Amino acid sequence: MNHKRVLRLMRIDNLLCIRRRKFIFTTNSQHGLPVYPNLVEGLVLNRMDQLWVADITYIRLQVGFVYLAVLLDAFSRRCIGWALQRTLEAALALEALRMALRQRRPKPGLVHHSDRGVQYASYAYTAELQQHGIRISMSRTASPYDNAQAESFIKTLKYEEVYRTEYRNLEEARASIAEFLENIYNHERLHSALGYCPPEEFERGLRKAAGTGRT
Repeated sequence: MNHKRVLRLMRIDNLLCIRRRKFIFTTNSQHGLPVYPNLVEGLVLNRMDQLWVADITYIRLQVGFVYLAVLLDAFSRRCIGWALQRTLEAALALEALRMALRQRRPKPGLVHHSDRGVQYASYAYTAELQQHGIRISMSRTASPYDNAQAESFIKTLKYEEVYRTEYRNLEEARASIAEFLENIYNHERLHSALGYCPPEEFERGLRKAAGTGRT
């Protein structure tokens, strides 16, 4: 059986082949900007807006790449901010951060954790965090596991959405990824760590319990 017959049979059954793609580096930690200590190690999570984790990845289009910045609430696993642009500059990460700030309006003391990439270490980004009383945390050198939750989310996004879809352009990618993040991942995808609830339902339960005085 040759590859042409395999492809024909796959088309009949509406099957897609998930291929491993060439890796594109999105983290540049070789810069002269200030870096911050890791505040996550030993942190015990017990509420929303206690720890946000951030990361950036690339999305392949039919021609070229675009870049996605995301912010997650580490306690509820909810994607609370994201941005998709053609640039890897700090403006990409800032757009995702400002979406999260509009949605959550966190109290001072929240910890924001990321890698040491230039986008997160930039003066514009760190100033925005400090303006809102957010504590800055960064992974240690050569320690990808320090940001494991964000890395795991990126892997889920790639395998459940990106590798299954061919995006013709930025607009098509933005619409499809918005549907996945806001409607499928946040509202439908079950998490064993959340008692097999999706993030939105888990957060709703926490707010309801807080409203009735339960802990």
